[in-house]
Amino acid sequence: MLQGTRKLMFWTRALANLMLLLLMVPMLFMSTAVSAQQSEKPLPPLKISAGEWPPFLGEHLPNNGTAAVLIRELFANAGYSVEFHFLPWARAYHDTAAGRYDATAIWMFAENRLTDYLYSDAVLEEKFVLFHLKQQPLAWKTLADLKNLQLGGGLGYSYGPAFDQALAKGELTVTRVNSTEQNFRRLVARRIDAFAEEIQVGYYVLQSLPKELAAQITHHPTPLLRNQSFLLFPKQSAQSEKLKTLFNQQLAAAKKSGRYEQLFHQALLQPSKNDAQQGDEASGNADSP
Repeated sequence: MLQGTRKLMFWTRALANLMLLLLMVPMLFMSTAVSAQQSEKPLPPLKISAGEWPPFLGEHLPNNGTAAVLIRELFANAGYSVEFHFLPWARAYHDTAAGRYDATAIWMFAENRLTDYLYSDAVLEEKFVLFHLKQQPLAWKTLADLKNLQLGGGLGYSYGPAFDQALAKGELTVTRVNSTEQNFRRLVARRIDAFAEEIQVGYYVLQSLPKELAAQITHHPTPLLRNQSFLLFPKQSAQSEKLKTLFNQQLAAAKKSGRYEQLFHQALLQPSKNDAQQGDEASGNADSP
């Protein structure tokens, strides 16, 4: 009798343990599923500030411009979506440095910006030239040749260390406005003699202006500045170092695969041969690079 009671107790306990195990298995699967869902939860979108700089960047450009397409693709490959917020350049710089955005696009190198930002690897290779009226030929080789001219510029723009230094010393006269279109209109109104702009940007904006205005303008073939531009990450943000590393890795991969070349050498505008020839002739310097 005792032996039978022990067997009954053994099987009762075994059955209880089995039932407990069967109850725990679904809970285990549910816990695993929840954990998997949490790990697959999309990362919060990155907020990137930018100024208007067509055809590279623009609030109303298709996909916000070629630079925006590249930046979105690179971060998407790293698991992030991107939201662009278009602001005046000076505000984009200030607000991003203050931590309101995850990065700001795109800026040339300036020593003073190292205080606020980490620089990515170069996103763009640019050439800045001086635009002027065809009826007012421009002859220059060094910055000293520009000292008696009324020059135009963009708010928040740097035109390279040498230009900035000459400006700080009072050797150049520059008045600034908010847009490239405004500088073209000031040029036609003869309120300025010339202004510097990246050649792709200049001709993109020029094509959108009335033909009778655009027909009066050309550029000097000598580059004022050959430059690179970068994505900037605010130093005060804890994730900036990580984002910069991810971005640089994806940028290198895009250049290796040919995607970078596809975006920036096929999609962008080039001044027509006629524009280039007129620039050479109006400048009286057809041998300049």
